[in-house]
Amino acid sequence: QVQLVESGGGLVQAGGSLRLSCAASGSIISVNGMGWYRQPPGSERELVATITSGGTTTYADSVKGRFTISRDNVKNTVYLQMNSLKPEDTAVYYCNAEITRARIIGVGRYNYWGQGTQVTVSS
Repeated sequence: QVQLVESGGGLVQAGGSLRLSCAASGSIISVNGMGWYRQPPGSERELVATITSGGTTTYADSVKGRFTISRDNVKNTVYLQMNSLKPEDTAVYYCNAEITRARIIGVGRYNYWGQGTQVTVSS
């Protein structure tokens, strides 16, 4: 059993900052790529940022220069530091991770999602 537990969402004024955390726990052999996605009200889920196990990062154009993704491989945790927040950043933010875990026979890679955390930016 593997779980991703997110924390750090909330209400903030435009220009403010928030830091999201997502910790993976359970029967984990290794955590591979991790990332953050968001779903604004009435819209599709979209990619925000990703980070590989080696630390290579990618960002959506809309958040470049404002958001920073990082991870702690010992704690199996990924972070999203969000600065200069805008009202259009308002969304439910989801953590995603590809995790290698044991199967009945051998190991396998599986994709997991967190439960989501609300971020609301007021103007």
